[in-house]
Amino acid sequence: MGVHQNRQSKSRVRKRRAMWKLTTPNLVECPQCHKKNLQHTICASCGFYKGKEMISKGE
Repeated sequence: MGVHQNRQSKSRVRKRRAMWKLTTPNLVECPQCHKKNLQHTICASCGFYKGKEMISKGE
């Protein structure tokens, strides 16, 4: 088993872990179907990206 060379105090450990935070995904509205999706990705519902149809969705 590993043994600490130098024990770190609680404050040093907590300072390092203070940056461990979750960020919310940046959702934008699709201009074609007006549903929310991630930026810079193809819309999952209509298949459009930057005004062009990338994936044909059979309706």
